[in-house]
Order: sequence, then structure tokens, then C-alpha cells
Amino acid sequence: MPLEDLRQTRIAKAADLRKNNIDPYPAVSHRQFDLSQVVKQFDELEKTAQIIITAGRIFSIRPHGKLVFIDLKDEKGELQLLLKADEIGEEKLKFWLEHLDIGDYVEIEGTVFVTKAGEKTILAKTVTLLTKAIRPLPTQWYGLKDIETLLRKRYLDLIMNKETKELFYKKTIFWDAIREFLKKYNFLEVETPVLESIPGGADAEPFITHYNALDKDFYLRISLELALKRLIVGGFERVFEIGRVFRNEGIDAQHLQDYTQMEFYWSYADYNKLMTFIEEMYKFVVERVMGSLVTKYNGGDIDWSKPWPKIDYYELFKEKTGLDLKIATVEDLYNKAKELKLDPTPNLGKGRLMDVIYKKVCRPALVQPCFLVNHPIEVSPLAKSFFEDHNRTQRFQVLVAGSELGNGFSELNDPLDQKARFEEQMKLRESGDKEAQMIDEDFVEALEYGMPPTAGFGLSERFFSFIVDRPVRETVFFPATKNNE
Repeated sequence: MPLEDLRQTRIAKAADLRKNNIDPYPAVSHRQFDLSQVVKQFDELEKTAQIIITAGRIFSIRPHGKLVFIDLKDEKGELQLLLKADEIGEEKLKFWLEHLDIGDYVEIEGTVFVTKAGEKTILAKTVTLLTKAIRPLPTQWYGLKDIETLLRKRYLDLIMNKETKELFYKKTIFWDAIREFLKKYNFLEVETPVLESIPGGADAEPFITHYNALDKDFYLRISLELALKRLIVGGFERVFEIGRVFRNEGIDAQHLQDYTQMEFYWSYADYNKLMTFIEEMYKFVVERVMGSLVTKYNGGDIDWSKPWPKIDYYELFKEKTGLDLKIATVEDLYNKAKELKLDPTPNLGKGRLMDVIYKKVCRPALVQPCFLVNHPIEVSPLAKSFFEDHNRTQRFQVLVAGSELGNGFSELNDPLDQKARFEEQMKLRESGDKEAQMIDEDFVEALEYGMPPTAGFGLSERFFSFIVDRPVRETVFFPATKNNE
């Protein structure tokens, strides 16, 4: 039967319920037990013949003469329901068989027993309709296989696929584990503004919006960094935030435009101290979420348990490209990018060229967990450089199976150096690089009041998607999709 015919049939059933003085959408439920509680306490409930009130969504209806078996599910449990003519009456049994459909929510008052087939069951004494479903569930009419539909209509995915729901329980554990670890070390959780007059803290094109009350354009933040560093200037010594950030960039298996990120900043620590801390934190989180320190990714095993090696950016770049970044020119990098068929544009600066080449030939070579360290200053405008070598920075990234799963620094706290780097970024922006950073004069001013030596680190929900071996779009409830019809 076509979907619209099924809808009209159910709408007619709802109308008939009203004619029989039954509200198909009552406001009140008297549920005392969820289905998982009934299962957990089943033996005691059966022994005492206790009358219980529970509820759930109907997933199957199987009539057998004067018996009707119904499968009920709620968020965490499922149980069989039995409607019996000599218990609720033949007229009521006939009425409910005519008016109930798969997808409806019902409330049941009754007792529990075990059938001859060994099935734990609720024997209904009364039935109350809680919600009449007008649309049938997907398997009844066309199934639910298209990935875009699954993402756009996530509620159907959650109804039909238990593993999807379990995925999001794991995601809650993931963020809880990060919070637990940081709070154990006395980090203070804070909130900072989503709307910024100047976006900063990352190389990304921002979304723009308009603040009517101030009659001024604002940007949705692309990072949590600069606001949190202002708090370090203000005297807080250990702060973190878990919040949404927005980057107007492409869609792929590892990138979202609207996603959750965590950043923390730690006074009187440097990037070496930070790496030890991060390795411990990642192992804690992986084991808490997955129950093991060995996870699967793209068909292979990732072993988080071993000590993570440190791999020098310059040495890796030279090994994979033949270019020595200590002497390589913009022209050298541009020619290498063309050789690799990366289609570079003439306005790209040295740092952007390094980055696109690195992502093509260097990053994929790093499989097991490691730290990539000591990045060039051109790709690290917010990291502290080495006193003895200004071209290299005290920065690291967590790299696993060619994916960047975290980014840490000894933070730049020299205000004059910071302003000079912002100015270099602005030159790139003015030449056409939309992802280059803007000058934030207020942040530079804040640094002029003094920020102590500080280590900072950030990770996004890409880390979670990696350990559960799913594209990141599949690990958020409602990602942007190509077609919203």
C-alpha cells in the first residue's frame, strides 16, 4: 500500500478513537517501571504477582485467535505483551486489534509471567494508547538504507537501529571521560562566547552572522583558543571548555562544519610536559569508551597501549618529499605541490604549501599513535618558537593512521612576536587566503599585560569517530546533508 494511503488509514483510526471518547494523544502517563526494570526485577514481580504499569512503542503485532502478542520497546529495554480475550474482554481485544499499529505508544497495566515457549511476558489487564503514530515505521513501506536519509532523519535511524543508539551512549561516555580526567587534575570548566567580532585560534574560513542589537557583523567562532587564553591572562591557571565551533569548509569523512571541540590551557606547563599528560589522557579515554586499548580502524588494529614515539616534522618532510624545510623556498614548495598534482594556486604562502604537501605525502605514513613535533613557524602562528631557532615551534600533533587527533603547544606569550605573526597572516589573507588568521588587537593587548608560560591542547569529536571507526558525520545526531527534502 502506498505511504499516503497508510497515513490516511491511520488518521482515520485516530478520528475513530476520538469518536469512542479515547484521546489518541493524552498528556499523562502513569508508567511506574521502564521495560528494562521489568526485565531486571522479573522474578520478584512474577513471584509476588505484582500489578505493574509500564509503557513502550509497538514493534510487532501477532494475532492468534483470542490472543494478541505484541513486542514492546522503550529506550533501554524490550518485552513481549499479551492481550487476552478472557482478560480484557473480546470486544476490547477486537477494538485494539483494529486500532493499534506498529509505531504506536501504549501503556499497559498487568502482571508478568513466562510463556510455555519460555518468553518473559506482560499479561495486560488494561491498555491505554499514549500516542497514535500516523506514519508507519520504515521497514513497513520502503526500508531505511540510504545514508543521506539515515542522517537527515536520524530519529528513524535511532528507532530502527539499536547500534546507532549505542553509538551515542558511547559518545556521552567519551565526553564524560575527558571531563573526569581533566577535573581530576583540577582543571576548571568554563564557557566562552560563540559569537566573536574577530575569529581566531585556527586557520579556517568562518561563518558570518549579524548582531541586530549592535548593528554589527559577527563571526561564529572557529576555535576556543583566544578567549581561553584571555582567562589565563586573567589569573586562572587551568581551564577547559567543551563547546561548538563552526568552520565553513568542505564535507568529508573527517570534517564537519558544526562540531564539538575541547580545548584546555595549563599555566606553568610546556609542550613536553603536555605530551606526557596527553598520552595518559588518551589511553584513559580510549579504554573507558571501548573497554580496550586496542581498537579497529579501516580494517587494521590500532594499539594505544605502547609508548608513543616523537617524530620530527622537518625530518619526516625531508624523508617523504626530498625537501629540506630549512632551506626550501616558496618556489620549491610550489613546484613540489604541482608535481604531486595538488593544484596549488599562486597566492598560497609558504606555510599553506607546506601543509598541503604534508597532508598528501607525510601524514598518511603515520599509522600507530605518535606525536609529530616541532612544526615550522609558518604553520603554527600561535605556538611558541624555540629561543635558539625561531623557525621551529614547540608544537605537537597526535597522529594515528594518517589522522590528526589532537593539537598541542607551548603557547606563544610574547605580544610583539604574536602581533608580527598576525601581520604575516593578514598579508596572506589580503592576497586571497580565506583561511589565514586576522589580527586580534585586543588579544595582543591582553598578552601585553602578561601571560605566564602556558601549554594548550585541543581535540574534536573526530577523536571519538576514529576510535569507533565511523565517518564523523555518522557520529553526530543531525549533520548537514545534501538534500533536506
